[in-house]
Amino acid sequence: MSLFSRSKGVVGLDIGSFAIKLVELNNRKGTYSLRSLGIEPLSPEAIVDGSIMDSSLVVDGILKLSTAQNVRTQGYATSLSGHSVIIKKIELPAMDADELAESIQWEAEQYIPFDISDVRMDYVVLSGGDLASEHMEVLLVAVKREKVNDYVSAITQAGKQAALVDVDAFAIQNAYEINYDVDASRVIALVNMGAAVTTLNVLARGQTVFWRDISFGGNHFTEALQREFNLSFEQAESLKQGAEIEGHAPDEAMAVLEGVSSEMAGEIQKTFDFFSATSGESSVDQLVLSGGCALTPGLQDVLSERLGVFIERMDPLRRIEFSETEYDPVWLESISPMLAVSIGLAARRIGD
Repeated sequence: MSLFSRSKGVVGLDIGSFAIKLVELNNRKGTYSLRSLGIEPLSPEAIVDGSIMDSSLVVDGILKLSTAQNVRTQGYATSLSGHSVIIKKIELPAMDADELAESIQWEAEQYIPFDISDVRMDYVVLSGGDLASEHMEVLLVAVKREKVNDYVSAITQAGKQAALVDVDAFAIQNAYEINYDVDASRVIALVNMGAAVTTLNVLARGQTVFWRDISFGGNHFTEALQREFNLSFEQAESLKQGAEIEGHAPDEAMAVLEGVSSEMAGEIQKTFDFFSATSGESSVDQLVLSGGCALTPGLQDVLSERLGVFIERMDPLRRIEFSETEYDPVWLESISPMLAVSIGLAARRIGD
């Protein structure tokens, strides 16, 4: 799903709170290979709660990545998450495509908690898209226009074309589906843990059925270490990643990290409880983790113990070919969970 689009392949650009990730893929008859890959860290003040606060830092980051990777493709795809993104599955009387296009805005007003003139909107028919059916299911996505404009502006200021805007939940699903065989008999939660926001997309019967963004991510771990050991944000981030900082060893940080991991498990459990109570689906069988926060030491073990489900870390490069002379496999393995959104975007073709 895209909020606006034109027509061909794109560069995947994940503009996150912690870093910008750029991925470009070649796609030959469904076989993907890695063409470009880069990560550019961002200062914490550049993006706050998913909103661009210092566009010059973001523009500079895009330019650095594009230049360093010698990217020639002009069309860039990015995605959004957070409270300004609304995803709803709605049921409507069956109608043809022209009737739906005419009535969708009026229908959407009943489900979107913003002024309809303040959002960019897109939709796709999930089922019942023929007049033989009495009803049809439509997936509706709306994002605040101001937020879309900010991200598009950053890309255009970097001299690129903002060809496609998606949402993180669907980019993550795209990355999963091109790398794994989806088991339609299981309820699978794709959980992308970013610096500020954790995005959940639950698949049942092989289809997406539930979405939610939680305002909890890697920054919570870093901030807890800051408070506990009186460190700067940068020092706490390094300690979280396993470095010894000012006499504090990584082992000392584990108790703090495990405490925050338990908090995150509680937030995810509340979301799963709501899903079970409202969806009519079976309980979640499996978690697939992605995002930079998924690399936090001890987090996966705590989630497994607290949630009692099978957990694995997504490898969004699992079925993507790459040259080992250009890309160190050990390095790719160490960062691959961070790339899920950008890979999901890079696999898109505009207009699909």
